[in-house]
Amino acid sequence: MAIAQSRLTAQGQISVPVEIRKKLGVGPGSVLEWEEQGDRVIVRRAGRYTSDDIHHALFPQGPAKKGTADVREGVREYIRKRHARR
Repeated sequence: MAIAQSRLTAQGQISVPVEIRKKLGVGPGSVLEWEEQGDRVIVRRAGRYTSDDIHHALFPQGPAKKGTADVREGVREYIRKRHARR
């Protein structure tokens, strides 16, 4: 069942219903991401990552049997690389 509906304008714009804005915690100037998953399109506030996204970023070679200290170091390394000056 749909939570809410929007109408597409001739310019390709939509209004995000208030219920959805509240659920996503977005307002003017917020950025939304659109992701296609099979026959569905997922909309989320940019900057939110799933635990799978984080896991793949930290351990690109696959599942790892790591301790808490290893995970913390992996997060530090990933953030250093992501925010390194270019």
